[in-house]
Amino acid sequence: MFSRWLVPNKRDFSSLSEREILSLAIAAEEEDSQIYAAFAEKLAPTYPATARIFEGMAEEENGHRRRLLDLYTTRFGERLIPIRRENVRGFIARKPLWLSSTYSLEAIRQLVWEMERGAQTFYESAAANAQDAGVRKLLGDLAVEERGHAHTADELEAANLGEDARDAEKTEQDRQFVLTYVQPGLAGLMDGSVSTLAPVFAAAFATGDTTQTFLVGLAAAVGAGISMGITESASDDGKLTGRGSPIKRGLACGVMTTIGGLGHALPYLIPHFHIATTVAIIVVIIELWAIAFIQNRFMSTPFWRAVIQIVVGGGLVFAAGILIGSA
Repeated sequence: MFSRWLVPNKRDFSSLSEREILSLAIAAEEEDSQIYAAFAEKLAPTYPATARIFEGMAEEENGHRRRLLDLYTTRFGERLIPIRRENVRGFIARKPLWLSSTYSLEAIRQLVWEMERGAQTFYESAAANAQDAGVRKLLGDLAVEERGHAHTADELEAANLGEDARDAEKTEQDRQFVLTYVQPGLAGLMDGSVSTLAPVFAAAFATGDTTQTFLVGLAAAVGAGISMGITESASDDGKLTGRGSPIKRGLACGVMTTIGGLGHALPYLIPHFHIATTVAIIVVIIELWAIAFIQNRFMSTPFWRAVIQIVVGGGLVFAAGILIGSA
């Protein structure tokens, strides 16, 4: 898990030159334009009004890209630096475009808000660091424009939902809550539930002792929670992505990781080994199917892909723990 914390070949945003910042902005605008165009194509048959909004957004992002490119070629020539979001510490990589077909309209609205909020914070930070007056002006202008785009999700709701449904939809505060707490928490819950299966059941079948098994499970859950919490906190300071305080995200991720790991360890508080193991196996089955549902519902993963990833993968981890413990 710590391998995700120590990510090599990433630059700090503060270390980027103006040429690198402009190259990064051009690449980001091109990627965002492609994502909006893909959403427009997906939604056109069912939500034509929303599709037109995305077509307009795609064209606006293309306009931003052209303005940035014009300034870049004037200052630095024709050759762009091949830098992308994934090369800069603090940015979250977008899902591949082909996964856009799996998003629900609600998930698309959340993603639009995240994209525009992230673009706004990026341009504000870039403008503050720019020394060239022309570069600073363009980046500042784009920050203002992206700030206006951050309300596009509300336009999507107004275009496609009735009054009652709109009242129940996420406000900006709700969206930020999802970004800061729900997403890291779900990631931690899934990681903790799966990653601790092998040590718990290896200890159970190796010792046949419920107390020792519970202590191993408790240690694995707490250790995984600390590791995941530190990983989440260190991965993104929230300044460029707008994902919120790294401490809050780390706590959400760490606590939910621990809870996920404790789920199949708690049955071993039952003093009878066979009863405890039977209950733990039932809990594991419920956990894995629940996680598949969560991935499908909240992370836009197709249900059967989630089943293969979580239920089958978790089942293999579970079986490995039993085989190792029985050896």
